[in-house]
Amino acid sequence: MQRFTDLKVWQRSHGLVLKVYRLARNFPADEKYGLVSQLRRAAVSVSTNIAEGSKREGRQDYARFLNIAEGSLVETECLLMIARDLEYLTPDALAPLLGEIKEIARMLHYLRIKVERETSALLKRAA
Repeated sequence: MQRFTDLKVWQRSHGLVLKVYRLARNFPADEKYGLVSQLRRAAVSVSTNIAEGSKREGRQDYARFLNIAEGSLVETECLLMIARDLEYLTPDALAPLLGEIKEIARMLHYLRIKVERETSALLKRAA
């Protein structure tokens, strides 16, 4: 099995985490334990679930962790939109992040589908 750090989707999601952390530094201090904390946790969860799932015994578990990563990615997107609406981010600062999230979402979706198909094929062979 491929090491998680070799996966392009992990590399991109790791890059997203770094961008989110840097952007969140500029949020108001009173958001430190609110929006900043939640946004950072959601972004970190994407790459960590890809990594953790890649080391699970079964392909079904891996697919489940990839799905959790997809959920965390959507949560990150939503939190970034809230930050924009609260004027902590400008639309111009947010646009590249949303583009990156869209691409990571596409990559995650196709990886999960591939893993699920491999699981189905293995189950059919075993039957």
